[in-house]
Amino acid sequence: MRKQIVLGTVPTVLAALLLATGPALAAETLAGKVGTKRFGAMFPAGMKGPCQKAYKDYVAAAGHSAYAQTPLSYSVEAVFCGRAYNAPSQKEAEKRALAECNSVGKKYKVKVAGPCQIYVSK
Repeated sequence: MRKQIVLGTVPTVLAALLLATGPALAAETLAGKVGTKRFGAMFPAGMKGPCQKAYKDYVAAAGHSAYAQTPLSYSVEAVFCGRAYNAPSQKEAEKRALAECNSVGKKYKVKVAGPCQIYVSK
């Protein structure tokens, strides 16, 4: 009789422990976080374009993501950017964002202030 009581309570105790520690074991979402900031993302005054949208989408992304951009300078014709959302790792997101930013620069032949760089990643 005593053996049945002990065996019957073990699953209940294990289930209670799992429920109590479950939220602590769950992966934390990255949505709404800026992550590792290497440079402050800057946009030309009055410009509302795809790069600002890409940056806002980067911040909202829940997984590993990155945002790359060419430097901003008064003497440039354009600013290029690239983004990668919800990649398997931060390093992979950075690789994808740089590849996208560089591909835009190859497509359009305009003067930029420098090469694409990772501005933020998480």
